[in-house]
Amino acid sequence: MFESETQVHQDAPDWVACLTYKSLATAAPRASDLDLLVTKARARNRSLDVTGMLLFEEGCFLQTLEGPPKALAALWSSIQRDSRHNQIEVLSEHMAAARLFSDWDLLLDGRTDDLPRGAAPVSPVPPAVAEHLERLVALALNADDMALNAMIAAFADQGWTSDAILTLLIEPAARALGDAWLDDHCSEIDLTIGLSMLQMAGHAVRYIPSPRSIRNSRYRILLATAPGEKHMLGTTLLADQFLTAGWQVDMAFPESEEALTNQMSAQHPDAVDIGLSDAMPRHHAIAQLRSTIEHSRLIASEHPTVVSVGGRLFAEAAATALSVGADHARQGLAGTSIRLAELVQQSRKR
Repeated sequence: MFESETQVHQDAPDWVACLTYKSLATAAPRASDLDLLVTKARARNRSLDVTGMLLFEEGCFLQTLEGPPKALAALWSSIQRDSRHNQIEVLSEHMAAARLFSDWDLLLDGRTDDLPRGAAPVSPVPPAVAEHLERLVALALNADDMALNAMIAAFADQGWTSDAILTLLIEPAARALGDAWLDDHCSEIDLTIGLSMLQMAGHAVRYIPSPRSIRNSRYRILLATAPGEKHMLGTTLLADQFLTAGWQVDMAFPESEEALTNQMSAQHPDAVDIGLSDAMPRHHAIAQLRSTIEHSRLIASEHPTVVSVGGRLFAEAAATALSVGADHARQGLAGTSIRLAELVQQSRKR
């Protein structure tokens, strides 16, 4: 494992091996069992210079590990022999130039029967909408763009506002697609296509400027996905909202933190929104997002920029603006242009 990539990067000693896998628990662990598992794993990982993240929910483990190739290979051999889980499936195996979890010998996010459940989504779907949502998800997974667009257009004709369509249909549908992938009910390709279908349907939503909108062509925003983030649903749909509100809009889908900060340095936006996936929780992305925002602050030191973040991680209140050093964490797409205009105005008065 990792031999060929290690050979390729033999002249870059700082490169680390990265492995992500999922598995099923052979018995339901209690909270105390998970605490003991993590305590022992942290000590072991620290001795091997391995960092990572472990998720446990509804009988399933999902773990990402990163570290020196030889150490990680030895650790992986031990993990495969562990009797506490089975049906082990490797999801990702590669080399990387930097760690995502440099601050954590092991970060645990666990849910068992005796652990408190995570925060519920901010905008739970009303029962009356659930049937519509189920159909929307089915159309997205079947890549039926014509039927999906017709469905969204019909809701608009019935008087649904753009905010209602985004909050009650498109955003919950994106999370449902992510859940379908996590539960192995669809492939990654199905997930990607489904999000693309929602993205196209979302562009048909008609935005009407709110009386509270602050239309000012001097305001400029950079709408960007987090570096390396492949899901761009929220970022692209925000563009329509901000354009309608009168902002100058630039977009970026950077592969690296450097690419994003370089664009900020060149454009000096009044605000930047950095979006994670609207479908997947992305707990592992917190450290990297915090680093990106810290560096963007340095770039924009002479031109203060309001920093907003978004994605499922924030919609479900699993992370806050404070946790990543942002000024604002949107829990949904609706009303983002109004809130950021208010924050830009406040920053100019300082």
